[in-house]
Amino acid sequence: MSSASVSLHETGENLSPELVDRHRAIVSIMEELEAVDWYDQRAAAATDPELREIIAHNRDEEKEHAMMLLEWLRRRDATFREVVGTYLNSEGSIVRAEEEATGADNGAVDAGGEPLSDGSLGIGSLRGEG
Repeated sequence: MSSASVSLHETGENLSPELVDRHRAIVSIMEELEAVDWYDQRAAAATDPELREIIAHNRDEEKEHAMMLLEWLRRRDATFREVVGTYLNSEGSIVRAEEEATGADNGAVDAGGEPLSDGSLGIGSLRGEG
C-alpha cells in the first residue's frame, strides 16, 4: 500500500475527528480490497485443494470486512449514500445508470428515445434554418 494512502495529507490539528475517522475507514477498505486481491492470487496458485479452499474462505471474509466499512461510510456521508443507491444492486449498464442518475446523457436521442445517428445534438439549426 502506498504510504501516501496510509497517512494524513494535512496536519491532524486542522482536521475534525469525523474526517480522521473517515480517512481510517477509507484506508481500511483499501487494505481489505488489497487483501482480497492477494488471497485471489494465492488461491489461484495453490496446488493443494484444501489449502485453496481455506484461502478462498479467508478472501471472502476480507470482502465482508470491506462491505462493513463501506456501510459505515454510507451511514455517515450523504454523497456516499446517494451514489451507493445509484450503483449498488443496479441492473444493466453501470454507465447508463450514471447517465440516468445525473441526466447527463452523452448521446442525444430522438423523441422516441433512439440515438441520433447524424451526430447532431438534436436542437436544430442555430442559424434559424428549418
